[in-house]
Amino acid sequence: MTDVRPQDDRSLGDLTRQLSRDVSALVRSEVALAKAEVSERASTMARGVALVAVGAVFAVIVISCVVAAAVAAFSLVVDVWLAALIVAAMAAAIAAIAALTGIRALRSAGPPLPLDTVESAKEDVAWVKTHAKSGAA
Repeated sequence: MTDVRPQDDRSLGDLTRQLSRDVSALVRSEVALAKAEVSERASTMARGVALVAVGAVFAVIVISCVVAAAVAAFSLVVDVWLAALIVAAMAAAIAAIAALTGIRALRSAGPPLPLDTVESAKEDVAWVKTHAKSGAA
């Protein structure tokens, strides 16, 4: 009598090679997902930065006009140099408040990491560990 294995009965070497291919494919998929997620976030951030830059340019123009008007108004009451100094002090206070608020906002945003992909990779590792333990038993 000859020992004939059914076709779906694979050797340990075949199973190991298949596991290696599957793990490689899984890692490549996770890397591709991470790249896509980071690219999407970077694109959104780039649009936001461009709009903020345009807004900032126009804000500088507006602020320049307001500063000139404030200096002109104060110069009716005090000397021009003192009027310019008063307006500069007020502008410095506003700049400090705006900078501190912006720094707080940047800190609360967190890093631009692919959090969904990291979580998915952790789940994949847990799944492989669980199945490796149950297959080894």
